[in-house]
Amino acid sequence: MQERTRCGWATTPLGVAYHDEEWGVPVHDDRVLFEFLILEGAQAGLSWETILRKRDAYRDAFEGFDPAVVARFRPARAARLLRNPGIVRNRLKIESAIGNARAFLAVQDEAGSFDAYLWRFVGGAPRVNHRRSLRQLPARTPESDALSRDLARRGFKFVGSTICYALMQAVGMVNDHVTSCFRYETVARPRRSRHLEAETGRRTSQGNQARQRAPA
Repeated sequence: MQERTRCGWATTPLGVAYHDEEWGVPVHDDRVLFEFLILEGAQAGLSWETILRKRDAYRDAFEGFDPAVVARFRPARAARLLRNPGIVRNRLKIESAIGNARAFLAVQDEAGSFDAYLWRFVGGAPRVNHRRSLRQLPARTPESDALSRDLARRGFKFVGSTICYALMQAVGMVNDHVTSCFRYETVARPRRSRHLEAETGRRTSQGNQARQRAPA
């Protein structure tokens, strides 16, 4: 059986499973988006492999990544998290995760969903890139810069542009599999966010109705 060609960073069993099943696949579920927001922030200064090893512990510690529950964490709960050896025991990262949950809920109230808000930064469909090697992958882009600025304005922490671009890669807002990777074609088929599809449909319907009412 011929060995599959993968992106060069996928070298461990955990990394290969994540690469083959998740990385770059478009995500439109708010709870999963919140999970990646928390995990990408936790990664700052660490390897993604470290975070993957701690992912189950994070899922338990942060109540299945339910932002409504995490937003209600009080200082005593944060103090317990700081003693949890299964997660990254960094006070700023733990406090930011709780604060980000509250900001996340505010975005949901404003935009209808975090999905609808987030995917607007790429026009609702994945940006399919054509990277031939990992050396061509940028650390940040104008879109991640814009997302970072807006999240920071809304009170989110640990959302620098590099972290935001890693988030965009993880949830499929951009397809950064190298072109020789067997996953490139699989995830290269753009699909618009269902929320933006609904919004586009609503506007089209309103436009059609307006044209029908307009005098000849």
